[in-house]
Amino acid sequence: MIDKLLSLWHTLLVTIWDILPIIIILVGSQVLLIRRPIANLPRVLLGFFFVLIGLTFFIEGLERALFPLGKLMAEQLTAPAFLGLDGSETSVDWTEFGWIYLFAATIGFSTTIAEPSLIAVAMKASEVSGGAIQPWGLRVAVAIGVAIGIALGAFRIITGTPLPYYIITGYVFVLIQTWYAPRTIVALAYDSGGVTTSTVTVPLVAALGLGLSSHIPGRNPMLDGFGLIAFASLFPMMTVMGYAQLSAWAARRAARAAEPASS
Repeated sequence: MIDKLLSLWHTLLVTIWDILPIIIILVGSQVLLIRRPIANLPRVLLGFFFVLIGLTFFIEGLERALFPLGKLMAEQLTAPAFLGLDGSETSVDWTEFGWIYLFAATIGFSTTIAEPSLIAVAMKASEVSGGAIQPWGLRVAVAIGVAIGIALGAFRIITGTPLPYYIITGYVFVLIQTWYAPRTIVALAYDSGGVTTSTVTVPLVAALGLGLSSHIPGRNPMLDGFGLIAFASLFPMMTVMGYAQLSAWAARRAARAAEPASS
């Protein structure tokens, strides 16, 4: 019990140190640059307190549960006994790892749906657009992109193919989509790719990548274990713009279908 309390206290101190620069910048800008008193100071202080306590428990939970869970699942799913191997193989057949791809996609989808930063972006996007952008629609579109990206990233680790091939090809598709996607969705799609690399997604995805590369024959955790986060940032841009393109196409089709009836 004492060890757990000491660990929680250490996490609290680290969290205070991490958010201290943010507090200094915000308060300093308000007092020194804007030169106005902070409105509703008690509420602001209470809010900072809740943020501090919430982050402390959240980070402690990540360290004690989510991060070890991701690593443990990678170890179990790549175990020779689970895959029906004898453990002496020096190379692997990517078709034998179907459960890995499914697990990676499921982890990517579920962690993205629960990502606090994405929830905040989706709520603000709905507010600014006057309800034209539905929060759940945006969150699901981003989550599907992350699921596809993490599954493809797991495939890259298993096959050992170079990361730049995937990233360069993916950004080529993003540039093409940017040209044809509705202008109102492009900036939001780019931001949606960035918010996926946050507190929930990163620990599990990083643990999955390192666990896979540590237990796949011929893979180096330093060379092959990283890179999944890049997939988690890239593919949501595609799915969000694709979602907007499909919505625009459906709206145009409905409008054309309604024209003969109106005439």
